[in-house]
Amino acid sequence: MEDLGMDPDEALADAVDVLTLQGADLSGIIKRVPGDAAAAEVSPVMRVLDELKASARAIAGGSSVDDLDTFTSLLDELRQVCAGEGLENAAVSVRNGVVEALIGLCSSTGIKEERPHLASGLNALSSLLRDVGSTEKFRQSEGPQVVMGILKGGSESSDILESGFRVVASASAGNEVVKECFMDLKVDELFLQVMGEKSNSNVQSLYDAIRVILTPDDNRVVASQVYGYSRRFAEIGIAEVLVSALREKVAASSLPSACAA
Repeated sequence: MEDLGMDPDEALADAVDVLTLQGADLSGIIKRVPGDAAAAEVSPVMRVLDELKASARAIAGGSSVDDLDTFTSLLDELRQVCAGEGLENAAVSVRNGVVEALIGLCSSTGIKEERPHLASGLNALSSLLRDVGSTEKFRQSEGPQVVMGILKGGSESSDILESGFRVVASASAGNEVVKECFMDLKVDELFLQVMGEKSNSNVQSLYDAIRVILTPDDNRVVASQVYGYSRRFAEIGIAEVLVSALREKVAASSLPSACAA
């Protein structure tokens, strides 16, 4: 750096440019000059991750209601900083193993019994599934199996259904292999079962999940299987149930998603 006459910021920018030209994946890496500031100060998501780790350790040592509430509020904050335009924050979280950690959290017996905490965990997970890299981590960590198990056991809770189907939609977007995993787990039959309950007519993410499962959006695949999925959906009667729901019981807030499905 000194030999080239560069200041630290110039050297950092040059290193990023060179690595990018070489095809290196720098997503999820915090780019800062050593000694300037701690990672948690440069990236707000690192502060949340550090606090989540500390909170998880406190819960492991014997959880109280306050510990669980703090943990849940941190999960909600993680979702907020990673959702929408927080793509880089999501990438940082994925690189730090948060997808795998959240899947493990959602599959644990203790959290399954605390539905508000489980819903927050699922919502946080859905905010991280933004590209093929993150959805592949989800698949490799048995995410589809975990989420389907939660949805099948939580059909009486609209919050669990909303957050769970949100994960199905996020994980399936742009990833044909994840779509196939969910179809192998009979997500189509689950769609039909849930839509048959009038109390579930406001679960907007259900319709989003149907739409995503049936969308050929994986550019890596020459011939998508979603057209076969469409026939399978029609054979078991999902089209008729969707039309019936549009006529009778879909809430106004869910109409756009239901129509798209």
